[in-house]
This record gives sequence, structure tokens and C-alpha cells, in this order.
Amino acid sequence: MPRPDAPNMLAITFFYYRDLPRAMRFYEDVMGLPLAIDQGWCKIYRICPGAHVGLVDEAKGMNKWQATKPVQLCIRVPDVVAWYAYAQEQAVDGLSDLFINDEIGIRAFVFNDPEGYQIEIQTATRDHA
Repeated sequence: MPRPDAPNMLAITFFYYRDLPRAMRFYEDVMGLPLAIDQGWCKIYRICPGAHVGLVDEAKGMNKWQATKPVQLCIRVPDVVAWYAYAQEQAVDGLSDLFINDEIGIRAFVFNDPEGYQIEIQTATRDHA
């Protein structure tokens, strides 16, 4: 049987939290993401067209909170320097220096959300096809 050929509608990456209201405040107030879908114990925020992050109360979700977070949320923006200045003002946890990775063609920085998920904000330094 062939794969269905209808286009995908959206993508959601789910993160699991012990303190969902705290995570919600961070993604709304610091990251400025709009709530797209409210499922009660799961809040889905729009990052950009078609891409979303879901915040899940670990007491009710399919997975449980883990101390080690081997995942990173990466958001590409047009002006990484402006975002870096904003992140400094917000005093986000684990804020790195701005860095350039010539091998993959990005300028970026990272920081942690309230429960340790790493967020990378980046801008392309060259045209990516």
C-alpha cells in the first residue's frame, strides 16, 4: 500500500512538564508564542506556519517528565542579534554566548526553558537550499 499522498497539515513536538502553568507562562510571556490549541492538560503553541510545540502535563500525557532532556527546540529568526539582546533582558537560564557555526551556516545562541529543555535561536549565515 502506498503512503497517503495528502499533504501534512501541521507538526507538533511535545514536551512534558511537572509544572505546566509555569511552562505556559514562559512560552507565552518570554517566547511570545500564541496558544493555538487548548486541550486542557495539553497546550499547543504556534511557532510559525505549520510548526508547533505542545506542552503536556506529565501526570496525564503519554510520556513522563525526565531530568535529562536529549532534545532541542530550534527556531530560525531573521535577526538573531535582536533576539539575543531580548534573551539577555529576560535573564533566561543557561544563556550561551552568540556563536557562529560555519560548517552548517548559522549564527545562534541557546538557553533553557523552565524545566531544562534547550532552545536554540538561529539565523542562517548563508543561503540554504
